[in-house]
Amino acid sequence: QVQLVESGGGLVQPGGSLRLSCAASGSIFSIEIMGWYRQAPGKQRELVATITSGGSTTYADSVKGRFTISRDNAKNAVYLQMNSLKPEDTAVYYCNAIRDVAGILEPYNYWGQGTQVTVFS
Repeated sequence: QVQLVESGGGLVQPGGSLRLSCAASGSIFSIEIMGWYRQAPGKQRELVATITSGGSTTYADSVKGRFTISRDNAKNAVYLQMNSLKPEDTAVYYCNAIRDVAGILEPYNYWGQGTQVTVFS
């Protein structure tokens, strides 16, 4: 069982930046895919970015070119650098381990408390 704790959220104006961190209680070295999700009020949780153990990344179209996901297996940590933030990025952000089930990315049930990101104008 892996426990995940997200941090780094806050209030920021449009165009600003935040760096989210995710600390894992157990080793993530063997976890092939890690990712960041977000959930805005009244909306479904969406997958924002993923990173494999080899460093390959994917991004949702809405954040491509603005967000960067990274991981440090030695520190059991995953990060999300968010630049050029927009009001529509406002959400609670969660990191999680992900498994590929016949081409469908499914999160494990390791959800943490998330970290709130609010972009206000």
